[in-house]
Amino acid sequence: MSTSLVEAVTSWYSTAARNLPWRRPGATPWAVLVSEIMLQQTPVARVLPAYERWLAKWPTAGDLARDSPGEAVRAWDRLGYPRRALRLHASAVAIVERHRGEVPSSYLELRALPGIGDYTAAAVAAFAFGQRHAVLDTNVRRVIARAVGGSALPDSSSVTVAERARAISLLPDDEKLAYRFSVALMELGALVCRARAPQCAECPIVSVCAWHAAGAPSKLVAARSQGYEGTDRQVRGRLLAVLRSARGPVARAQLDVVWPHDEQRVRALDALVADGLVQRVSTDEFCLPV
Repeated sequence: MSTSLVEAVTSWYSTAARNLPWRRPGATPWAVLVSEIMLQQTPVARVLPAYERWLAKWPTAGDLARDSPGEAVRAWDRLGYPRRALRLHASAVAIVERHRGEVPSSYLELRALPGIGDYTAAAVAAFAFGQRHAVLDTNVRRVIARAVGGSALPDSSSVTVAERARAISLLPDDEKLAYRFSVALMELGALVCRARAPQCAECPIVSVCAWHAAGAPSKLVAARSQGYEGTDRQVRGRLLAVLRSARGPVARAQLDVVWPHDEQRVRALDALVADGLVQRVSTDEFCLPV
């Protein structure tokens, strides 16, 4: 099963893979790290222009580390979940201080960078350095759950010990082939073996898929609208937009006009300060972190 799965997925990937900049031969480990942080909870289409602008401004970790965390937040613009900008800046500083400006190749050293979790460390080690690691993002977990486990979706919201062991057992011993298999599984989950409306007729591993062989049992997750209008997230976004457009402290009065509900606006601003995304200059003045 494992050999046929690897051959089928990697063969499919050779012709079906999207031409993404962080996968190209010239992509640096720093470029791969930036892409992995940006791609968390954000679709590729939204990431692409932000990724290109980011690397044009900060082509190395050292370039970003020399700038302020506020500039990172400013450049993040409307990509969403802006704390990722702070984590990326903190990682850049650590890369300069601990690794002379070079993204480390070791999983453990990557994992020790600020804000870098298991998935990101494994992804960078695999995709930037060609190492053999189980890269368990949502797409890969779903493909393995269906093809090997016979389940529509993983049993747990977080990666279990058994799930990780199964993923590692599927990896080829050869590091280059293991890397290619990992990225191919991810692409298969993104393009074909989707959470909703999987394209089984187009799947290269349908003949060895345990879930399909069992009749694709269990109901798939229905599409859910997360909602945005009227939420604290929307208020935070509007406040940050004002601060990004300014090149200095912003008076509270300028922030007051972005949202009519005082209690919610104050709560959102306080949360931004607590998250380190906004700095309080004085009682009535705020700016991006410096």
